[in-house]
Amino acid sequence: MKTRSIAMVLGLTVAAGTAAVAPADAATGSRAEFFATNETSGSFDPNDPALKTHLTAFARQAERIIRRNGGRTHGSTLLNGTFWYSSMQKADYERSREFHVDGVTSTKIHNIAHVLAQTYHQQSVLTFQYLPRGSKRVNAVQVQVRGVSLQKLHDVIQSDPELGEKLGGGSVTLGGRLIELGAVSDLPLIKQLVAEVGADWAEAKVTYGAWEFVG
Repeated sequence: MKTRSIAMVLGLTVAAGTAAVAPADAATGSRAEFFATNETSGSFDPNDPALKTHLTAFARQAERIIRRNGGRTHGSTLLNGTFWYSSMQKADYERSREFHVDGVTSTKIHNIAHVLAQTYHQQSVLTFQYLPRGSKRVNAVQVQVRGVSLQKLHDVIQSDPELGEKLGGGSVTLGGRLIELGAVSDLPLIKQLVAEVGADWAEAKVTYGAWEFVG
């Protein structure tokens, strides 16, 4: 999976009107998300049949890998993504899954992601470990907000190369929930993206944690 920006954030409050959600086990740092796929290339055609796959077999295989390497799996979420190619100045379309995992340490998270990346020939697998907002290890945020279509997200990224370059892209669930990860310093840009896709920042959920692209 190409380097991208989707963010999860933990904390008590963030910008005015924004709710920040902290999982119950955030204090231990034992909960994490893995963003991964078995696809090795994206598509620039929104009607590409490859974008209709639910990655079901991949999900089962990846969950087995996660469990064998010490994580406890709690299902996964199918994502439609759009990611920016700097060399081509274009945004693509991709499918991936977000795996919900707990019972993991930072070392386990890194090791599991490495196995996934190597197994499925990915440039990198993105991980996000939930942490208390005040933790010194916090380096990332995740923003989630409903009411966003993949096509709208794609069109915004395509029409604003600066957002594409700095955020890399983003993902949307089949139910229309935007998931955008980024460095903590990217929060103003993510807020801009939320506005440009027509979502309500006041309804956004923000969580803090540590992210890593693992190859």
